[in-house]
Amino acid sequence: MAEDEKNSGREVITDYAQANFRYFRTADGTVYAQKRGHPVARPIRSQGTTGSHRQELMVALFRDGRGVFNGTTMKEALDLIEALALTEDVQPVHIRVAPGFDGATWLDLGRADGQSVRIHPTGWDIAVPDPAEVCWRRTQLTGELPLPVKDTDGKGIDLLLRLTNFADAGAECLALAWLIGCLGPDVPVPAPFLTGPQGAGKSTAGRMLVRIVEGMTGDLRRAPKDEESLITAVAAGWVTALDNLSHLTPDLSDAMCCIVTGAESAKRALFTDGDVFLSRYRRPLLMTGIDVGVIRPDLAERLLPLRLERPKVRRTEAELWADYAEALPVILGSLLDLTVQVRAAEAETPTDLRMADFAHLCAQLDAATGFGALAAYRASQDDLTDDVIEGDLLAQAVLQYAEGISAGEAQRMTSTEWLHCLSCRYTGEGLRPLPKGWPTTGKVLSDRLKRLQPTLAARGVLIDAGRTKQGRYLEMARPAAQALHEQTPSLL
Repeated sequence: MAEDEKNSGREVITDYAQANFRYFRTADGTVYAQKRGHPVARPIRSQGTTGSHRQELMVALFRDGRGVFNGTTMKEALDLIEALALTEDVQPVHIRVAPGFDGATWLDLGRADGQSVRIHPTGWDIAVPDPAEVCWRRTQLTGELPLPVKDTDGKGIDLLLRLTNFADAGAECLALAWLIGCLGPDVPVPAPFLTGPQGAGKSTAGRMLVRIVEGMTGDLRRAPKDEESLITAVAAGWVTALDNLSHLTPDLSDAMCCIVTGAESAKRALFTDGDVFLSRYRRPLLMTGIDVGVIRPDLAERLLPLRLERPKVRRTEAELWADYAEALPVILGSLLDLTVQVRAAEAETPTDLRMADFAHLCAQLDAATGFGALAAYRASQDDLTDDVIEGDLLAQAVLQYAEGISAGEAQRMTSTEWLHCLSCRYTGEGLRPLPKGWPTTGKVLSDRLKRLQPTLAARGVLIDAGRTKQGRYLEMARPAAQALHEQTPSLL
């Protein structure tokens, strides 16, 4: 192709693209293309199977009779468009949920026509969001949701609870609180851990909860083997659901903590020497399993155990999912109605729970419905505290030693002295061997006790660290009843 023909082709593509698409960049420097008047944006460098902007632009040029252009011409035109877009204002893109104007939030229904749900203080409605307000990003994991039904009078909530096998009312109201939290883009929610005996329908219930937000294509996945694979899966969707967990490595446990409350990772950008790619993520997480073994204290504070029981009457998979698909529009409509009621309710924020935003949401749910979600949340955290203690021999040794400390008193020693003291407490007169994983140095003991601080505080033992002229120390205290009540309110 002659040079003047190539220049003409680039000009045709560039003029057409700028007339029919809006180009902008996100905070990490990624350039997106958004068809005029449509809320869905695609990264212009994407080669994904969900449809790249390059493919979209080529098809549009052909259908409008502008011609078919070779790869070199298209690439050069897109390079110019990308360079121009890097000078534009920054705008975020969102997967599934997004903040809107005037206190509203949006839920992407995953439809080709761009119709979404706008949840605002006075109700909810279905509309196509203004591209200046919301830009949706979609991936292969973005399934289509049905149009929710209006004026359900709570029928959908009853249908959902009949289709699942939650063991008690506490688990039911916590599941509803989690779903409401999933519809908020700014509220970190703990990760439900669906547990129960074999045959209780944990995987089925997990899929049902996920598909209310992710559509009928939403599913559970096996836990990734490493943190990078987990983060990749999390970045591609809104709700991440992991099935049949039986063991959590320390690295995977830490990664899950970051997913629930939010974190940022940096990786070297491909084909560059110094550029980095920043990935920010905070997503709702759901897990199923009978038992995950020892739970680390920081993850326990971010979990929401939901127990299920075996159904009294068994149904076929085909019958169950046919009923669910039929009920999903009503279920989604009822959840949206409940979300509006909860957000309008006024309630005080509990200050004694790690996930304060979710605790406040539970209090709002109680104010709107009287379900007792906050009491159920406190009870679940109390159970998790017991689980952490039962799985940690060091925590057990500390609590046994603390029984000899009078209320209102404290004992102060160096970490090395505490290690000797607690080791002797564990081995006893029989001199039984120390277990695998027992701290071997004062520094290791100090780090372990820092992780256990919230767990031990929930059982009335406070661990503090400090420094004097003689050196660093660890202090173990059992405060008086009134002081304990003020610092760590009862979880009962």
